[in-house]
Amino acid sequence: MNTRTNTSAATLDTTKPLAGKTAFVTGGGRGIGAAIVKRLARDGAAVAFTYRGSADQAKALAEEIKADGGRALALQADAADAAAVVRAIAVTTDEFGALDILVNNAGVLVLGSIETLTLEEFDKTLDLNVRAVFIASQAALARMNDGGRIINIGSVNADRMPFPGGAAYAMSKSALQGLVRGMARDLGPRRITVNNVQPGPTDTDMNPESGDFAKMLHGLMALQRHARPDEIAGMVAYLAGPDAGFVTGAHLTIDGGFAA
Repeated sequence: MNTRTNTSAATLDTTKPLAGKTAFVTGGGRGIGAAIVKRLARDGAAVAFTYRGSADQAKALAEEIKADGGRALALQADAADAAAVVRAIAVTTDEFGALDILVNNAGVLVLGSIETLTLEEFDKTLDLNVRAVFIASQAALARMNDGGRIINIGSVNADRMPFPGGAAYAMSKSALQGLVRGMARDLGPRRITVNNVQPGPTDTDMNPESGDFAKMLHGLMALQRHARPDEIAGMVAYLAGPDAGFVTGAHLTIDGGFAA
């Protein structure tokens, strides 16, 4: 357990809800992850984030935040590589101080019938969507202040899978629900909250609103559009902020009525 305070907190704008906090986001180089990184930085946190293959985007994002007066650190690390994640978190805390916020955003969407999905694809789904969350959480907790926040990016498909081909993906996101409930119990004595954010269809490279799949998805929704990544980031910011101190073990769905 690490309860060091962030030495640079006094230099921050204390009118921001996350001033003086340090955040670590996995898979923050693009899409929902990049929106989360921007929002946490805008709210005053020093934000380190990992990326795997989008180096130019990740570095540009970090520079954009710095140009706006924030603090950001882009770190190349595969979320499924335990040693790489441990190193990235160590670099983060050496630079910014003890962690206050962990966002497990990195994940993968592999669709395929249970009859044809390969074992390699199944293992990849579990490695990135479940095992990586455990890896990052365990590594972060050794360097996290008491009273910290762990926020996972799950999926509404944990509760509803209305089309074929998503069995393994839905299973992986359902697994996070059990993990979050158990972690919330484990970490309650340290006042660390653990929650899931469960997005519905969101306009990213992985699931564009202009894609062939979008019309079918919109037909299942009360609000017939994709979410914007910044809308998902707003839910994350709430859970990371002071108003959510009594929210733990919860699954907050933001899906435009996909599961209604």
